[in-house]
Amino acid sequence: MAWSSTQYLKFEDERTRPARDLLAQVPLETAARAYDLGCGPGNSTELLVARFGPESVIGLDSDPNMLAAARSRLKRTTFLEADLATWQPPEPADLLYANAVFQWVPDHLSALARLMDGLKSGGVLAVQMPDNLQEPSHVAMEEVASQGPWRAAFTGRNPKRDPLPPPAAYIERLGPKAQRVDVWHTIYNHPMANADAVVEWMKGTGLRPYLDTAGPAQAQAFTEAYRARIAALYAPMADGRVLFRFPRLFVVAVRK
Repeated sequence: MAWSSTQYLKFEDERTRPARDLLAQVPLETAARAYDLGCGPGNSTELLVARFGPESVIGLDSDPNMLAAARSRLKRTTFLEADLATWQPPEPADLLYANAVFQWVPDHLSALARLMDGLKSGGVLAVQMPDNLQEPSHVAMEEVASQGPWRAAFTGRNPKRDPLPPPAAYIERLGPKAQRVDVWHTIYNHPMANADAVVEWMKGTGLRPYLDTAGPAQAQAFTEAYRARIAALYAPMADGRVLFRFPRLFVVAVRK
């Protein structure tokens, strides 16, 4: 699945707000080594750099386009290509920080438990993930995928990501290695210009695997069918804007 930093950053302020909220709950005054896991175009890394300094922060991502954007944005910060399903810090870290990436990693609970072993005592694992598969934006993708001339492309190939485990699963899995595990949900309500803006947001993230599955010849038609469904599901407010509801799960664990 290819990513586009340009598309992703069309809604930079809204996408960065959960990253700020996650970092605000990290109980560290200093960090000699902080990793931004799934750094994307560097908007979340920029927050870590502002708090801990450019020499203390390393950004990791698996996508070359995102890494190029991050390196252009933060020239004094190191960025590396890595697969978070297997990556482990080369030496114990103070902070492993991940904004909106582990929802894409298969069996991410096991990956997070493994990463706890890569922290110093008192080090922090801080994770935020969208928990929005039941929202109209995602239900619409499933509905559109089951209709139209692209339907055969989805037979036996479901691009829907796995739902997140319940909060108790994170506490039970990370708790034996932690002094403390905090898990909570925040629901963001983003006023968007119109339904088309919701589609543009989704084209930067959740819609991408569906368009890849539909294939290049059908991607535009799939997008237009999705756009029509979104327009029907998101009723405009009195001022013409629509409210884009976005639940997110947060996990902060402090290593024993």
